[in-house]
Amino acid sequence: MLARCSGAALVGLDAVEVAVEVDITPGLPGVLMVGLADASVQESRERVRSALRNSGLRMPLTRVVVNLAPADVRKEGPAFDLPIALALLLASDQLDHRRLAGVWAAGELGLDGQLRPVRGALALALAAQQAGARALIVPQANGTEAALVEGLTVWPAASLGQVLELLADPARACLPSPVAPEQPAQDLDLADVRGQPHGRRALEIAAAGGHHLLLVGPPGSGKTMLARRLSGLLPPLQRHEALELGQLYSVAGLLGSQGHLPRQRPFRSPHHGCSGPALIGGGPIPRPGDLALAHHGVLFLDELAEFRRDVLNQLRQPLEEGEVWISRTRARLRFPCAVTLVAATNPCPCGWYGDPERTCVCGEGRRQRYWGKLSGPLLDRLDLQVILRRPPVDALGPDRQGGRQPHGRQEGTSSTRGPGAGQASSSGQSGPSPPRTPGLAGAARSSGSSAAPGSTAQVAETVRQARQRMAERNPRGCANSRLSSRDLAECGHFEAEALEIWRGALQQRALSARAGERVLRMARTIADLAGETSVDSQAIAEALTYRSFDRDNLASP
Repeated sequence: MLARCSGAALVGLDAVEVAVEVDITPGLPGVLMVGLADASVQESRERVRSALRNSGLRMPLTRVVVNLAPADVRKEGPAFDLPIALALLLASDQLDHRRLAGVWAAGELGLDGQLRPVRGALALALAAQQAGARALIVPQANGTEAALVEGLTVWPAASLGQVLELLADPARACLPSPVAPEQPAQDLDLADVRGQPHGRRALEIAAAGGHHLLLVGPPGSGKTMLARRLSGLLPPLQRHEALELGQLYSVAGLLGSQGHLPRQRPFRSPHHGCSGPALIGGGPIPRPGDLALAHHGVLFLDELAEFRRDVLNQLRQPLEEGEVWISRTRARLRFPCAVTLVAATNPCPCGWYGDPERTCVCGEGRRQRYWGKLSGPLLDRLDLQVILRRPPVDALGPDRQGGRQPHGRQEGTSSTRGPGAGQASSSGQSGPSPPRTPGLAGAARSSGSSAAPGSTAQVAETVRQARQRMAERNPRGCANSRLSSRDLAECGHFEAEALEIWRGALQQRALSARAGERVLRMARTIADLAGETSVDSQAIAEALTYRSFDRDNLASP
């Protein structure tokens, strides 16, 4: 007798419907598994056999053929245990076929018949909902995760016996109440960063426009502190963003059993010794890497120059397109990765090049080899390139009242112009030229910042208002960093004087066309933070001060 039960196979970020077909024919007892199943699926025959016996059911004592269709899609993982068991019961007349009509199933069976959670339940639920399934049966631990998909009936079960009870009487289904997500404590406050007004201003611009940021400075200058506070400045995830991020986490097995979508934007910080598949994604069965898991959030690459050059170069196209494609012989998979990249590095291997108090022990050749891991096209894609100095001693420690000390002791608001504003001349010069080697010798120009010493909550509100202006003006409500060249020209509203300064700077600094466009996008963000409709020369001048490490300035001392 032939029987069918619907399941699903994970293919990248999505799930593909798989028809589990079981045919019982005369012959010697045994189970033959076909349909491009991997080792974990092949082993399901033993798990299903024991689970049926220990649940008081019988395994057919004849030849059994199990086919997983379509046969050209690779199936992996133990999620097919449950649909195989149900199809076996249907084929051996132990289950009424009308009860299983339109029902999808996924779950791993223990030898005692208990159901164990599987990876990718959210993706499976989305596929079932799109296919018009009557219900989806999942392990109890995956119930709240699958129930996040609206318009789908979910039947969670703890064991194979309970599954049969639900099929006989669906009214017994009881979805566990989702656990309310805890509000994360705001332990990382921007007000804790001392004496770095230029870096704080760059962080605000990066958060508002979604721009990539490079921080260069000696040890202890606050690079990591700044980077870890960026996610707190970003607006909360919207429903569609949380669902997409939750699907990525579900496929990676990171969503957990709490039964709620992520509420905070992710912050991923891979080690500098990680491999390409760990960062970008991949493997024999492709899974998302840290780049995709930071979708709609922050990817922090600390010690950037210590990463392997070939690993860093794999970031170039995904950063530009906001998605990463992984090609295999049988499939080409897509993982979204719209991230804000923050990279931090020392100016040299010893870390003290350009420091006024410590002596660098690295030779020029060693410094050039150190920076040689960073290709020109990669640096071109980093919008904000900021040089940090060690904060002065009087800026450190608590104030006399035991509270937080204002950073840089500056006055003003976060929407006022940052360092370098208004310094551009008609020839396109914007402040002192950046240093020709990656040190800190020219960083003193950042001491005149008017960025406000606000807390994370204060700056986040300014960022929210700027994002609201972008959503009302930009096509598809995208951030300024995602504007195409045409959209930037139509929605940028650049003043004629500002464009003259921009063209002069491009010619003088020999910036690439990509770098030039990124300067315009930054200037548009600076104007949005200031609440201005058009982009004037001051916004262009400030944006130009953040292009400190273009390749031409690193080529020679």
